[in-house]
Amino acid sequence: MANRLANETSPYLLQHKENPVDWYPWSEEALRRAREEDKPIFLSIGYSACHWCHVMEHESFEDPGTAAIMNENFISIKVDREERPDLDAIYMDAVQAMTGSGGWPMSVFLTPEGVPFYGGTYFPSQPQYGMPAFKQVLTGVANVYHERRGDVEQQGRQLLDHLQARARLASRDETLNAEILHRATSMLLRHADMQWGGFGQAPKFPQPMALAFLLRAEARSDNQNARAALRRTLNRMARGGIYDQIGGGFHRYATDQRWLVPHFEKMLYDNGQLVRLYLHAWQRYGDELYRQVAVETLEYVRRQMTHPAGGFYSSQDADSEGEEGKFFVWEPAEMQAVLSPAEWRVVQAYYNVTPGGNWEGKTILWVPRDPDVVAEQLAMTEAEMTVLLEAAKAKLFEVRSRRVPPGKDTKVLTAWNGLMLAAFAEAARVLHRDDYRQVAERNAEFVLTHLRTAGGSLLRSWREGEAKITAFLEDYAALVFGLVKLYEATFEPRWLREASALTEVMAARYWDEDQGGFFDTAAARGGLIVRPKEVIDNATPSGNSLAATALLQLAAYLGDEQMRRAADQTLRLVGQAAGEQPLGFGQWLVAMDFYLSTPLEFALVGSSEGLEPFLRVIEERYLPNKLIAGQAPGEELGDFIPLLADRTQRDGQPTAYLCQHFTCKAPTTDPGALATQIEDALARSG
Repeated sequence: MANRLANETSPYLLQHKENPVDWYPWSEEALRRAREEDKPIFLSIGYSACHWCHVMEHESFEDPGTAAIMNENFISIKVDREERPDLDAIYMDAVQAMTGSGGWPMSVFLTPEGVPFYGGTYFPSQPQYGMPAFKQVLTGVANVYHERRGDVEQQGRQLLDHLQARARLASRDETLNAEILHRATSMLLRHADMQWGGFGQAPKFPQPMALAFLLRAEARSDNQNARAALRRTLNRMARGGIYDQIGGGFHRYATDQRWLVPHFEKMLYDNGQLVRLYLHAWQRYGDELYRQVAVETLEYVRRQMTHPAGGFYSSQDADSEGEEGKFFVWEPAEMQAVLSPAEWRVVQAYYNVTPGGNWEGKTILWVPRDPDVVAEQLAMTEAEMTVLLEAAKAKLFEVRSRRVPPGKDTKVLTAWNGLMLAAFAEAARVLHRDDYRQVAERNAEFVLTHLRTAGGSLLRSWREGEAKITAFLEDYAALVFGLVKLYEATFEPRWLREASALTEVMAARYWDEDQGGFFDTAAARGGLIVRPKEVIDNATPSGNSLAATALLQLAAYLGDEQMRRAADQTLRLVGQAAGEQPLGFGQWLVAMDFYLSTPLEFALVGSSEGLEPFLRVIEERYLPNKLIAGQAPGEELGDFIPLLADRTQRDGQPTAYLCQHFTCKAPTTDPGALATQIEDALARSG
């Protein structure tokens, strides 16, 4: 018999609807019952693509004996962390304070008032890994709650004090200067793995925000060590098992130092950020590998992760047919059977395929050696090798497509859609791909239509026709960011108007009037023991760092000094800390880099076709701190976008204006002259 989760829309919650556990979603009903019956709450937080979440469900939540203990002694609440990042952040902070680490599934025990007093992550069904069995935990916690209530309340008060102190983070009056950026660069290079790329040893996460900042730092200072660290990381990730060599797209992270063995789930937010990183690296270095990775990843998202109406899905599971990675790994004989002898010879050498495999007897495709070395071994040119390799990949893709695919979490989240919207929009502009522009525009229309209320506020999640949950700060910030990028790809002022309207709602509902910066939740959200105000950049940018980024860019386009002041105050929430701990403040550093720069400002006037040569001149260069606005002949958008004020065509020809800080060079109708102006401006700023 199904439990209450059957009425939810989250695929993660629906996975648990047949459990014998008397699950509640997070709700006032559950909290009220806990208070009325004086029972502690067992809060389980996870997500659909989480492998160990599936393991704990199978071992414990599907077990009638375990469920009986839970139902008798606890009010059990199941939460999808992707729908409720506020609850996830609050209780993850508590678990980390109690245990020194965190992860998912998250298992937290709360008082009926929602105050945590004990917690952990995955608990096995039998004692192992140095952990007690989950049944033992349940019995022990129930006994402590009823027999040692004073200890429980004291532990809860201490944790609540800790959580409330974090939520009182204030903007500080300290200097924001280039020294923060220099210090951050040095700290990142200190932790860089110069052999295999990335930071530290294992496990290894892609860290797209830290790498995006390092790319900016390298371009600004021509830092050779930064360049070496970046290129080693970008190359190793792109050729590692963390990247799906056949279908495109990045898995969540690598369990080893070499990027060989991934946790196989694919997350929309990772891929949205990594597409932009590889696009920018291609602009900077011209390496075709980087363009290929960006395009293959976008094609994966378009093919596998896009709703017919335009929304982007959240994730793809690690497991299929109950086995982690089964969809993605290979037996040598399986590949050899479908490839020609010449293709098989190339695949063996290129992907280092061996009879015994490289993971649990199977083969994860990766490229441990540089292609030129492989081509030399094969006694052929790289071009000849590539032709055979692409033919082989097409055949392997076809074979793999007949396998049972991993499950997908098909909910559409506003924040994550904003990140992927930015990726498609920027790819449309950089790669001159009109099809990517169409994908981006359809996505923006989808989100603004299906995830915005009649009153203009956003919702968090949509699935199968139902939108729900009041949006969080990150939803507004990410969508504003994506809409600004869409404006840059289309020069359609509507997208800046939409971004501006959303920014007004964000400021009204989330701004911290007393301490500066933004709260993560709207003031009206109930049931929370604190109103969180997160600043750490994790797998996704924090709402505050992304809000600062979006505000700075939108303020520059609209000439809005109030927006810029809000961004300034928000940046001062972290200040010098960003330089000391750059892996936790990557997006903040990107925002500070823009804040401390004097952006290049391009005003273009002409038809779409006429402006194309100017856009190619601009986009063939990596110019991270720039504004680019355009209008057709006869349009007068200067009242809305000051950069376009009094900008007209010269001699009836498409015309480009390059400005910096209210000073403009002579307008030009010659793309070559614009290129010279750009190089002169870069030389002076460098």
